[in-house]
Amino acid sequence: MSRLDRAATATVIFLGLCFGVFFIVPFLGLINRALEEPSTWELLNAEQVRQALWLSLWTSTFTVALALLFGTPIAYMLARAKFRGIAFIDALVDLPIVLPPTVAGVALLTAFGRRGLIGEPIEEWTGFTFGFRTLAVIMAQLLVSAPFYIRSAKSGFDAVDIQAERVAYTLGASRVRTFFRITVPLAWPALLAGIVLCWARAMGELGATLIFAGNREGVTQTMPLAVISAFEGSLLGLAGAIALSLILLVVALVVLFAFRLVAGRAAIR
Repeated sequence: MSRLDRAATATVIFLGLCFGVFFIVPFLGLINRALEEPSTWELLNAEQVRQALWLSLWTSTFTVALALLFGTPIAYMLARAKFRGIAFIDALVDLPIVLPPTVAGVALLTAFGRRGLIGEPIEEWTGFTFGFRTLAVIMAQLLVSAPFYIRSAKSGFDAVDIQAERVAYTLGASRVRTFFRITVPLAWPALLAGIVLCWARAMGELGATLIFAGNREGVTQTMPLAVISAFEGSLLGLAGAIALSLILLVVALVVLFAFRLVAGRAAIR
């Protein structure tokens, strides 16, 4: 190995170590502070924490179910359809990814709020309002997280050889049967990755939820919003924020571990 190669290798290792330290130290600091704070473990059992955790878990799961139901056909269309305007639709799907979540919250408010484009006539006709209720949490999560699933699912469908589908058609299989028996199994790793990304993004959603759903304890207060409330003093300040952040960290690690396990078994099959 030449001197230049050794220098390049050493530089890569050094940069990798620096980034690794920067990446890991904040989480170590969180765990260390949680161990030092005597009230952390008491706060983990607080009623507000349990409500926020349960709300985050079930709304994120329901959001993923909606993303699967509505996003899978869109992803397949983007992967297979060829018509004028498909590029615009493709870019539109990615819009919530690049926009700040607060902008998504304002957009939801102007569309489905009490004075919104759709929300106002619906309230006048039925008296029903979308905003500042649990439904608003799901709507905010869906808007910002579904594109992550759609993008991953589209990549999975793109990777499926279209000839495999055509062969199934020639053998008499319907399009629906071919989709579920051929296309979905072949694209499953990408679909699974999209599900995890969508769920994680929904679980961590803050800006759009705060603007469109508010921060009502037991109704719209998810875990990220509870962290904000903790800093405002409702959960003993920093100690409460640390307890909530620790729960989110553990949940994220469990989800990632489960994903790696399932993905590894799928790869073996």
